[in-house]
Amino acid sequence: MAGKKSIEKWEFGDFQTPFMLAQKVVEVLKRNHIISPAHVIEPTCGKGAFLLAAAEGFQGSKIHGYEINKKYVDAANMEILSKNLESFIEVKEADFFSIEWDNEISSMPGQLLIIGNPPWVTSSELGMLNSNNLPDKTNFQGRKGIEAITGSGNFDISEWMLLRHVSWLSNREGVIAFLCKTSVARKVMRQVRQSQEHRFFGHIYPINAKAYFDASVEACLFVLTTESGNSDCEVYESLESITPSHVIGERDGIIVSDVNTYKKWRHLKGQDSAYVWRSGLKHDCSRVMELEEVGGNYINGYGEKVDIEETYIYPLLKSSDLGNGRVNSYRKVAIVTQKNVGEDTSEIERIAPKTWEYLIRHEEYLDKRKSTIYKGKPRFSIFGIGQYSFSDWKIAISGLYKNLKFNIIPPMNGKPVVFDDTVNLIPMSNKEEAEFIYKLLVALPSTEFLSSLVFLDEKRPITTKILRELSIKEVARELGYIEKYHAFVISSQAGNLGQLSIGIAEPIASYGSRKCS
Repeated sequence: MAGKKSIEKWEFGDFQTPFMLAQKVVEVLKRNHIISPAHVIEPTCGKGAFLLAAAEGFQGSKIHGYEINKKYVDAANMEILSKNLESFIEVKEADFFSIEWDNEISSMPGQLLIIGNPPWVTSSELGMLNSNNLPDKTNFQGRKGIEAITGSGNFDISEWMLLRHVSWLSNREGVIAFLCKTSVARKVMRQVRQSQEHRFFGHIYPINAKAYFDASVEACLFVLTTESGNSDCEVYESLESITPSHVIGERDGIIVSDVNTYKKWRHLKGQDSAYVWRSGLKHDCSRVMELEEVGGNYINGYGEKVDIEETYIYPLLKSSDLGNGRVNSYRKVAIVTQKNVGEDTSEIERIAPKTWEYLIRHEEYLDKRKSTIYKGKPRFSIFGIGQYSFSDWKIAISGLYKNLKFNIIPPMNGKPVVFDDTVNLIPMSNKEEAEFIYKLLVALPSTEFLSSLVFLDEKRPITTKILRELSIKEVARELGYIEKYHAFVISSQAGNLGQLSIGIAEPIASYGSRKCS
């Protein structure tokens, strides 16, 4: 029975809202948004916490609740009757995805408040449960290619529902106030911003999802108001806040987490062609390709002792190592089968026969890697690899941790260090260059600029795409180190080291009047 209840909770995204939290939401709407709705709608009302809080806070409003679970409908109606609120609140047993909402909404004149706590579940999770509690597949996210044709892209059900609510208010005044994942709130704002027919202003109030719902996710009260504005989104410190702490918005074609900080350092934006961020290697088979050194022996993820040549073995640092500051030594090594993507791997058999035999012995796992990137490629291929991977010195940062913690990584055990694909890196020619570029990256202008782009609640908050928005060259100019910057770039190129050797430097003449013959 407990297992069945757990599945039902997952299927319906069933996180019942505590009445105290519903009251706080209503208080926020009255205090910060000064609304007086004629009708209040909760499309998935559960046991009715928001209905009761709305009746208490918006006296005189007509309140409408809809709920697919009959037990919850009965529980809500019992509570309504006990408080003598049946003349103000009605609750219907209904499936959100089957209701003719246009007809429902058209019968409710005046300002509309759409409130509640939609399911915290994704379409793929429901698909795994063979659930029917799903909307029809449509390309509402504007996806391209095969995902647009099949509707196969994964999405949060609450995102789909919130965009439906937005359409209800396209030609009338109203407010949408929902509890949801913070990432969902941003996605909805992005969709609204791209639409020419909707005018909304967004407001995000973080909530403690762990305390209220025992859910380990960044969540918020997301409020959309039909008022004139620039489609930005105000972010508050908490439900108790009266004024926003910062503003999210679109600037220069990107979504920034703090528009004021971004504006301050906007002149640092630019693609730096001399120092380009890369991702670590991708092999999708850690039990075979990553080894741990135990008592002088290599042990793979299956607990097997591995006896192979050192030729293709490199020290490995994972995202967790960088995030936790374990960068002075390594716990694991990686088998690096190629130096460039698509390189022929058959020579491994000749150069390192024991390594080849080990790979053949585990071909069942390697050949079954699901990603399409391996199709049509040499056996035992890897990705996220290039000449940059073999630079002795590197600057690296974890993509998964919620801080801008850059690290200088030297060679270890006589070999360059490689990283997993959740790590971002820049190759360096030598220690001096690494220390100089590190100094620029940890300087205040760099960290503030990058912080204005990072959303810490994302699964991978720090990406190469974000890091590449910062021109290290412009940071050097800002700090008065532009000549030193040019000198390092020129030195690397003239010596056929670092950036030139990996083919990512811009022509030397572009750095000024100095030329290399």
